[in-house]
Amino acid sequence: MQTNFIKEQLKDAGTQRANQILRACVHCGFCTATCPTYQVLGDELDSPRGRIYLIKDMLENERVPDATTVKHIDRCLSCLACMTTCPSGVHYMHLVDHAREYIEKNYDRPFTDRALRWVLARILPYPGRFRMALLAAKLGRPFRGLMPDARLKAMLDMAPKTIPPVSRNDDPQVFPAMGQKIKRVALMTGCAQKALNTDINDATIRLLTRVGVEVVVAEGAGCCGALTHHMGQVDLSHGSAAANIRAWVAEMDGAGLDAIVINTSGCGTTVKDYGHMFRTEALAEDAARVSGIAMDISELLSKLELPKGAAKDLRVAYHAACSLQHGQKVKAAPKDLLKRAGFEVVEPADSHLCCGSAGTYNLMQPEISGKLKARKVKTLEDKAPDVIAAGNIGCMMQIGSGTDVPVVHTVELLDWATGGPKPAALAAV
Repeated sequence: MQTNFIKEQLKDAGTQRANQILRACVHCGFCTATCPTYQVLGDELDSPRGRIYLIKDMLENERVPDATTVKHIDRCLSCLACMTTCPSGVHYMHLVDHAREYIEKNYDRPFTDRALRWVLARILPYPGRFRMALLAAKLGRPFRGLMPDARLKAMLDMAPKTIPPVSRNDDPQVFPAMGQKIKRVALMTGCAQKALNTDINDATIRLLTRVGVEVVVAEGAGCCGALTHHMGQVDLSHGSAAANIRAWVAEMDGAGLDAIVINTSGCGTTVKDYGHMFRTEALAEDAARVSGIAMDISELLSKLELPKGAAKDLRVAYHAACSLQHGQKVKAAPKDLLKRAGFEVVEPADSHLCCGSAGTYNLMQPEISGKLKARKVKTLEDKAPDVIAAGNIGCMMQIGSGTDVPVVHTVELLDWATGGPKPAALAAV
């Protein structure tokens, strides 16, 4: 794609990167075939190719974003299926993130939009605040019909039936390896996950220590910054990310780390991108070091020898989270691990398509998200599974709200198969 940025514009690192990405696009349209929003809406501007044209025009002309451009950029899930499909290597993730930052700085959103984004940015990344919000949503659910905005209804629907107790395993501490120590890793315990489902981190710690891995929850680490990053709120996202970088580098330079393990794939995609996010800042070197050893829990487990446990006669439908299969290119490891543990693993049709969760997308775009959820749930249920497994808390909440089939994290099944407790969600199975 030909671009026409002037030298002054290219002095900005974000614009310079956008220019590189735009020039890689050859207008082929392969991305439209795997774009969930294009499939649902059928509008070229709701495809990656259409959004690329909108972003190019907005950035080149340095114009104030108009409502139409903002609408179509906001509708992007950042599922990154287009990056898997693209034959030219167009790094759409960096492009759309820069566009969102530009919109955040230059577009005056309607008051209700600003208010919703402000609330989400200041509640979801903070487990204590999020727990209080979930409790309020649970109490407010009987009044759902009185809510004037579909997004407010979606926020009420998000609240789980039961809010799990606080897990002290999320506090900064070291969990010693059982037997001979073979590795030392930092576990990212996250933010929203600590309020929505405490079993995931608990299962991760049990499993890793059981196979000889020392696990540290680093002092000062918290939210990865993804939630605010994808809303274009760079100051907030970089603040969260910088805290993590400092916390993990302190461990790397102290007792040392073999890996930074992440069991929420949306967070993993962002942490692996810290090197890019901070490439022009003082933390550039440390950020690159952190990104260099960050890995999904399934990536680490696939390198270890897991103990053999009792085979579980269960049919598992594996849902591939977009952030894992497209963002991190981790596709086979979770399925292979489940098979090795004795589970029958099946995959739904169109497994490359998004479930509609996408961070805060199901709260800000509930209509489109709902259609994607319905389609995903149907394809999963068509496989007649006993349980659905996924590697991302957002996907688990999204799918779980549309089916009676139990939904658990992949690591919970692996922990159970190798000597851990049966996942609570499978109590009736």
